[in-house]
Amino acid sequence: MKRKKIIRYVVLPLLLILAGVAIYIYKEYNRTHKDTAKLKPDYSITATDLLKEFGANEQVANKKFWDKIIRVEGHVKELVKDEKGFYSIILGDTASMSSVRCSIDSIHSNEAAVIQPGSLIAVKGICSGYNADEMLGSDVILVRSAVDSKK
Repeated sequence: MKRKKIIRYVVLPLLLILAGVAIYIYKEYNRTHKDTAKLKPDYSITATDLLKEFGANEQVANKKFWDKIIRVEGHVKELVKDEKGFYSIILGDTASMSSVRCSIDSIHSNEAAVIQPGSLIAVKGICSGYNADEMLGSDVILVRSAVDSKK
């Protein structure tokens, strides 16, 4: 009788807790990000206006844009492919050192590979911050970006 009580009140709850933890770990390990190209942007803005907002007041702009989906339209200053084969599109005015750096999501690399410098495009991405630098120009950083085909 004592053995049944131990099983009922100790072992079974422990097994239920372990099963719950195992399910949670499995779901987190296999979690995927949503495709940014399919998500509705929180803001739609030009690259120069976005840079002006961050340049005017970085704290206010961070509160407004950080971790939000932003659709940025602008001229391609440069298309960069790193040593791992990942693309970054740099948008902005060619006369300025400041730019919007869009790290392209790996599932959208084919779309980025055909982009030509100087062309006008729109990119959707998640704002992850601002790097202010007087000498080299300031950058707004977008991650998990995708070229937006809708104009």
